[in-house]
Formats: sequence, C-alpha cells, structure tokens
Amino acid sequence: MHTKGLKTTILFLLFFCLSLGMIFAQPMAEIQSPQKLVLLATTDIHGNVWGFSYENDKDTTNTGMARIARYVEQVRKEEPNVILVDNGDIIQGNIMTDDLYNKREGEHPVMRAMNLLGYDAMSLGNHEFNFGEGLVKRIETLANFPVLAANLARVDGTMAAQPYTIIKRAGIKIGIIGLTNPNAPRWDGEKVDPFTFAAVGPAARKVVDIIKDKVDVIIVVAHVGLYPEYDEEGGSDGANSILALCPEVDALIVGHDHNTVKQIEGNTAIGGARNLGREVIRIDLSLNEKKEVIDRSVDVVDMANYEPSDLIRKNAFIAEAHKATRDFISGGAPSADGTSGGGIFGQAAVDFQPKNEIKGIPEGKLRDTAVMDLINDVQLENSGADVSAAALFADTSDIPKGDINYGTIFGIYKYDNTLYRVTVTGKELKAYMEWSAACYNQWVSGDLSISFNPEKPGYLYDMFAGVDYEIDLSQPAGSRIKNVMFKGKPLSDTQQLTLAVNNYRYSSALKAQKLVAGTKEWESPNSIRDMLVAYIKAHGTIYPKVDNNWKIVGVNLSSPYRDQVIKMVNDGKLEVPYAKSLNINELKKQGIIK
Repeated sequence: MHTKGLKTTILFLLFFCLSLGMIFAQPMAEIQSPQKLVLLATTDIHGNVWGFSYENDKDTTNTGMARIARYVEQVRKEEPNVILVDNGDIIQGNIMTDDLYNKREGEHPVMRAMNLLGYDAMSLGNHEFNFGEGLVKRIETLANFPVLAANLARVDGTMAAQPYTIIKRAGIKIGIIGLTNPNAPRWDGEKVDPFTFAAVGPAARKVVDIIKDKVDVIIVVAHVGLYPEYDEEGGSDGANSILALCPEVDALIVGHDHNTVKQIEGNTAIGGARNLGREVIRIDLSLNEKKEVIDRSVDVVDMANYEPSDLIRKNAFIAEAHKATRDFISGGAPSADGTSGGGIFGQAAVDFQPKNEIKGIPEGKLRDTAVMDLINDVQLENSGADVSAAALFADTSDIPKGDINYGTIFGIYKYDNTLYRVTVTGKELKAYMEWSAACYNQWVSGDLSISFNPEKPGYLYDMFAGVDYEIDLSQPAGSRIKNVMFKGKPLSDTQQLTLAVNNYRYSSALKAQKLVAGTKEWESPNSIRDMLVAYIKAHGTIYPKVDNNWKIVGVNLSSPYRDQVIKMVNDGKLEVPYAKSLNINELKKQGIIK
C-alpha cells in the first residue's frame, strides 16, 4: 500500500473510533429518536387479586391481578420506559376484600399486590369510599405510590388526596393527574360526608394549568365513563368534558362503566377496560428530540392469553389471604368482626331460580322468583316495614339445590349494604316503581321477547314485595306501573306506608332522584347478607316460595316462529336479544325467517 493511502486509512479509522466513542459515551436515552413511552393502565379490578370466583370456589381463566402481573412483566422486558397506573375501584368487590380485609387493620392483599407490581399512581374510584374515610386513609398509608384525586377535597376546603404526581422516564417528565367520580355522594351518602367532589373537567383544567410548563407529557386517569352518567347537560361526570377543556392531554384513562374503550380524539389517546382485570389498557407514545409527542396508539389487551404470575400467587401474604377467604367461606376462619363464615349452614331443597328460556335473558327479571322473594321477605322481617324493594344484582344469581355457604349468599347479594326503613306515600312508592320499570324496553308489535334498556343496567332494577302490581310494557317509561294493591285494596297516592330499602338505593335513587321526601327512620346494625345468613341458619333447609305479586302485562310474545327463533339464539346462530327484542317483522326483513 502506498504511504499516502496508508495515512488516509489510518486517519479514517481514528476518526471512526473517536466517533464511536462519542456515540457510546452518550446515554442511550439521549440518542434514541423518537423515544417511546408505554403507558399500562388497569381499572375496576374490584379486589380480584388471585383470579378467583369465591362464590363458586373456582379459578377464573381470564381475570385477576396475577394475570396482569404476567403481562406487565413481559412488557417491562420488552420496553425500557413503562408507566403503570390504576383507575380505581380496586379495593372492593369480593368476599376477600369486603368481608375480611377492608374491615381489618394492617396489611391488605390488594395493596400488597399493587406494591409488588410497582404502580406509579392510582386514582380513587367511587367504591374506594364504600367503607368510609378510614379505608381511604389506609389505602394512602399502605400504597408505595401516590393516591390521586384532584377533584376531591375535605369540607373545610383542604385537599383530601394528592391531585397529581410527576415522574421521569429517560429524562422525560410525565405528569399524572387523578380524578375520582363526583357521583360518590349519590351512592355512598353519609360515608362521604367528610368530602366534597368537584366536576372532573374544570378540576383537570386547573391542574393542567399548574403542570403544563413543568412536564413533557400529561396523563389523566379519571374514574368516570367517557360520557356523563347523570349530568348530561353539565358533563360534570363525563370524561368528554376533560377532552373539551384540556386538549393538551396526551393520554386519558377512563373507567367506572366497565367498557372497552380504545380511540384517539385530536391529540389524546383514550383507553378504558372491562372489569375484574379482564383487560389492560396499553397506550404507546412516541416523542421527538424536543420531547414532543409525535405519534400515539391505543390497544386493550385481553388477559385470557396470560397465565397467573408467581409474583402474586407465591407471595406469602397474598397466598394466606386467599386461603383465609376460602376458609372463611367453608367455616374454618373468622371474619373481621370475629364471626365465622359459617361453612355449610343450610340446604336448598331445589334450585331457586328458574332456567332461562332464552340464553342470556334472565328469567329472574321477567317474573317473580324465589330468590327475590327470599331477599325481600328477609328485609321485611328485619325492618318491620310494609313494603320491601331489592334487586337481582347479577343475571346469573341463584341458590342452587344442595349446600348453602357464604359464597352462595354472596352470589345473590354481592354488596355489603345495610338496610334502611323510610316512610313513603303511595304516590312516592309508585314513582320509585316507575323509576325501576324504566329498565325495560317498550314492547312493540312483532316482539317475540322482552329486552332491557341498555342505558339502565340490571342492578338498578328493583322488585317489590308487600304490594301487588303490574308492569305494562306497552307503555313508555314513566307510565308502566298499573293496579298497585296494598293489603287487597288499591294503594292511594296519599296513603302512608314504610319501605325497606338498602342504603345504596336510598342515596342513589330515593334521594338523588328526589323520589321520596322522607328520611330514614331506622338503619340495620348488620348487613343484608348477614340477615340472609341468619335466616337460613334458623330454617336449616329452605324451600322456594313465590307469591307472584307482580307480573308483566301489555305484551304478546306469541308467534308460530317463536320456538324456531329462540332455538337459533340458544344455538348461537342469533345474537342474544338483551338490549333489543327479537322481532318477527325485523327478522323477516333481514331474510332470517321466511
């Protein structure tokens, strides 16, 4: 090689090596462009740490924090800049939380799981308030991360929770704003008396103004649905008001209504997930060298494809909490108040709930059934009221033939409600009954089935005992309750009687909807679940009793094609007609029936 060529080659190599040294001397985070942030969010887990149905004593196949842990572990191996947040309603929802650890002091299995997973923040959901201020304070004490609620204050005006937090990933400053549901007073009444709740949109705007010049990315974690639940005009309880007032928000997590949401509005990526840990929201944000978000995507990941992680299931405290819950149900461990879960404390002579004629359409909401009569009879017996109202909280609720344990009772009454007695007039009771009957869709000619209003979930449908009545579904909502009889005589509008109703319905319907002027005159010292347990223990073997005090009228479901159409639904060839009735005229138009 010529001398000149050799010198050139040496100079080139020296320059190349120096360049490599300069490159590798820089932190990788500074030279990657665009940079990437991965936001993972959970919502409405409702205490499902293990991935287990305590009512049925069975592992689930697609839910629980143990599966979420497996997914989070995988993403953290693949991505260097991961943020993990929760959107509330995580501390309540099953026997482990509601009957054991929410009522005890000290460590809590849900908070242990969250700390193990390394959450960066959580927002308070409305169910975090179900057990009063004490549990909220306990959550804040146990969490190794900020507990957020920018729209929550104490009655004296001081903040009741941290409004936001700022974290860093690879030099990027991320502001996380938390918002709770402003409807909590509607549902929890006296339990939230120490607090005041503000509209989510203006509260978010205030915090955005505080942090927008301090951070590169803004995330809002709001325990509300995308659209208002009650305040349709003001939008105080809908996340779309956050979008309207805060266009700077890069990612918005919604929840509360247990719906899958994955969309992009303007420059904001929006995600929501179903309940019990069935899904995890994933939002990917790409940033340029100026730390500006230049691209975004949203996915909602189904946990059915993930096996439970040992991080959760082999943690000694969580494993013991899981065992203690099963022991409590079987009678081998005491509850928080020292009473036993009872083991097998009764027998059902036969199945209490009738079989569904149409797949997915609960017979328990189409006619009077033994399960509802049992609940209402127990409420009448304990309250001494004239009339009782109660809901079938789950469409699958039943007392099957055979052994009865605490899991059975949780299956028909899943909330830790107490019982109130309040004096009402006949007019007020009828208004309450109309409010409940709005859960049905109106029947129209050609309908082969009865369906339910998708805007009013089934847990809002109360059935009444102590009065006889008819629900005329040929009429629009508000004009359906007919022929109300009390003790064999028509109930007059001015007649006074006492009503037994749970604390949640008292606050969320009777008072929030201004259906009843009177206030509670009595409250039970124990829960309605405890009353049901005591009743069954006293009777030993229970038999279904149905007085058929109410019925649906104003419908004609007969058709020569009805059996054929129902078979198609039950065979999976037609969609379950839950929110829209099977209608022979529509089916003929579509060519399904000829």
